[in-house]
Amino acid sequence: MSRTNFQELLDAGVHFGHLARKWNPKMAPYIFDQKNGIHIIDLHKTIGKIDEAAEEMKQLAKSGRKILFVATKKQAKDLVKEKATAVNMPSITERWAGGMLTNFPTIRKAVKKMSTIDKMKEDGTFEKLAKRERLQVDRQRAKLEKNLGSIRDMSRLPSALFVIDVQKEANAVKEANRLNIPVFAMVDTCCDPTPIDYVIPANDDATKSIECIMNILCAAIQEGLDERKLEKDKEVAEEVVEEGAKPAARKLRARKGGKDAEDKAEEAE
Repeated sequence: MSRTNFQELLDAGVHFGHLARKWNPKMAPYIFDQKNGIHIIDLHKTIGKIDEAAEEMKQLAKSGRKILFVATKKQAKDLVKEKATAVNMPSITERWAGGMLTNFPTIRKAVKKMSTIDKMKEDGTFEKLAKRERLQVDRQRAKLEKNLGSIRDMSRLPSALFVIDVQKEANAVKEANRLNIPVFAMVDTCCDPTPIDYVIPANDDATKSIECIMNILCAAIQEGLDERKLEKDKEVAEEVVEEGAKPAARKLRARKGGKDAEDKAEEAE
């Protein structure tokens, strides 16, 4: 069963592409028609691509891996940050810092610096600084929070990227490609789909279109997280049952070995 339908995508305006004269010929397989000089995306193909991407994202979440959401354009950033945070995934919504992936150890150092400043404030060291120094540290902390705040808990490279507007986020896509990190993306008719592993042909300019796709994908991620939790709970329950069964098993073995062995088994408990 599909995770979406033609009407839902149509109502959200997912089918509106860019001006026909600005198209990228490599997007031809995903274009249905042209109307008033604007390309119309084939939503039947979009539905198939959404299902494929959603299933893969679900499996990544189920295996405990992280998907980094990247969207710095005005109409997407707040929405993406909110949706990604809701499913416990990191996001970059302010600015893609060069080397975010390819120079990850340096990025981790910057995140560590942010944690150090937080500790200074907690243990009182911050208050001992001169007023000017406090201002400088505060400014530094605010800048780090703005650019790196949402990835502060990301201790390793993400297992995948989800990108909105592959032209604007070209550097993020290049870095992911270089490190063989799979890229999921909403790809509009003016973009090159070649560097993208999971292409979702869609309008990447309208907030309603972005929200529609985000809702579907994040629901799939949540499914994966829920299934992971159920499996872990089941494992814990099985371990408890196994531990509880051990004394009974010892007693049973002791009975077979005679009264003295049974007494020893009871002492062992």
